[in-house]
Amino acid sequence: MSRLSDFRKNYQWGELDEADAAKSPLPFFQRWLDEAIAHDVPEPTAMTLATVGADGRPSTRVVLLKDCDERGLVWYTNYQSRKGRELAEHPFAALQFHWVEMERVVRIEGRVSRVERAESEAYYASRPLDSRLGAWASPQSEVISSRAVLVANAAKAAATHGLHPPCPPHWGGYRLEPDRFEFWQGRRSRLHDRLVYRFTPEQGWRLERLAP
Repeated sequence: MSRLSDFRKNYQWGELDEADAAKSPLPFFQRWLDEAIAHDVPEPTAMTLATVGADGRPSTRVVLLKDCDERGLVWYTNYQSRKGRELAEHPFAALQFHWVEMERVVRIEGRVSRVERAESEAYYASRPLDSRLGAWASPQSEVISSRAVLVANAAKAAATHGLHPPCPPHWGGYRLEPDRFEFWQGRRSRLHDRLVYRFTPEQGWRLERLAP
C-alpha cells in the first residue's frame, strides 16, 4: 500500500471569480447545487453537519438537505438524537457540501431552529412508508443490544399505526439561517479559489476572497 502522504490530486475542473458570483450567496449556492445535480454527482444533497456538545466537543454526521430558500437550509431528524441534544444546548451549526467530481466545497454557518410543526408533518407524510415507520422504530443515538431491536420496533410501529403512522413528536426539521457562506473551487498548484460571504445586519451580505 502506498503511503498516505504520497496521494496527490491535481485540481483543474474549474475556477471561481468574483465577477461570476451573485450579490448574495443563496442564488450562487442554488446554481452550484443545480450543477451538481445536472452532472450526476452522487448524493448531491448530502451535507456534513457539525454541532458542539455541552462539553465543548464537536461532532459531525451526514444529513440530507430537504429544502432551501431565503429562510435557510432544512434537514430532518430525531430531536432526541445526539445532534438534537447538542443543538438544544448550542443552537449554532456548520454545514459542508463536498462535490468531489466537480472539485467544489461549500461551507455554511449560522443559527439553527426547529421548523414549524406543520412543515415537519407535511414532509413526514411525503416519505415512503418504511421511512415513516423507521422514525418510530429507531431510538437514534442510543445504545441497542442488536439489530433485532430495530426490526422488532419497526414491526410494533407497523402493527400500531398501520399504513398511516403520524409524525412522531420527537421527530422533525431543523432550519439553519446562514450568516456565512464559503465557496471553494480547487485550482492547480493548490492555489485554490475561496470566496466568502459574511452577513451583518448593518451591511447585509459582504463578499471577500480568502487565501487558500
